[in-house]
Amino acid sequence: MGGSQWKQKGAVALFLFLCFIQCSFASTGDRLPEFKECVQICERQNCNAGFSLPLHLRLLLWTCPAECDYTCQHIITDLRLTAEPPIANPVVQYHGKWPFYRFLGMQEPFSVLFSALNLLAHYQGISKIRGVIPDQYPLRKYYFTLGYFGIASWVFSMIFHTRDFDVTEKADYFAAGASVLYGLYYTLIRIFRLDQNTPSKQTVLRWWTLFCLSLYAAHVGYLTLWRWDYTYNMAANVVVGVITNILWSVFSIKRYQRLKKPWAAWPGLIVAWVILAMSLELLDFPPFLGMIDAHSLWHLGTVLPTIWWYNFLVKDAQQDLEGVRLKA
Repeated sequence: MGGSQWKQKGAVALFLFLCFIQCSFASTGDRLPEFKECVQICERQNCNAGFSLPLHLRLLLWTCPAECDYTCQHIITDLRLTAEPPIANPVVQYHGKWPFYRFLGMQEPFSVLFSALNLLAHYQGISKIRGVIPDQYPLRKYYFTLGYFGIASWVFSMIFHTRDFDVTEKADYFAAGASVLYGLYYTLIRIFRLDQNTPSKQTVLRWWTLFCLSLYAAHVGYLTLWRWDYTYNMAANVVVGVITNILWSVFSIKRYQRLKKPWAAWPGLIVAWVILAMSLELLDFPPFLGMIDAHSLWHLGTVLPTIWWYNFLVKDAQQDLEGVRLKA
């Protein structure tokens, strides 16, 4: 577990699907006649050869039309909030997103911030593994790779929430998918100890590695070369997440029954925490203060479970090494 695979837990698959449908088609704002008129007037009056944006906006690829779109979102939202008689649902989405107030050019600043906290959680996890788990422990390299996948995933999440383009969206989705699949990959290695240097397990490990690489290549190839399918992408990640979840839950129960140590039950508790964090997506409320929405809070809710998960990996490794020493 860890990284963006937190985003894909099976217990809330239906919830995620419903949220996806809402986000994909909730574009009431950009269909409003007053919004379209505002954008047209803004572009006509401002988007000429003499127009120039501040440097920090230009560095984040903001353009005059994009600036007009952003400005008109907030003009129309303010007008709807103060309308007489009051409008039932004054804050609506534009292009499938709430009208956020940007900060330093970032479209969703708190999603960027909380993604950065998740990135730091993985960095801390890597540091903990490096400092506590000895080099000779065979699973150490897989845990390092888990951290690297997590860092990459949250870096692309930060980029996507900073500026939403087609390329940043795809990079975010592909990085998240890689993290989810790697979560399943190393889960089987840990549970079935495919890291052990026996001919049979090494053969299984090679085939398992080839299968996962082929699966990811087919996934990316389908979305890139065939068609960009949000529903398929979500379903694929949910299936992988569900399998991973079940494996860790069963492992946790059996490990706790055998060891009778509280930390052995941590995976199940972490999964429950993450599911609760993901349920925030169901609320999908307009952003508080124009910046904090349910999606950003979901990102915030995955920070502590990620830290907790690395603590479990360390405890598990220490127990494993202690068992080896006792046998010796």
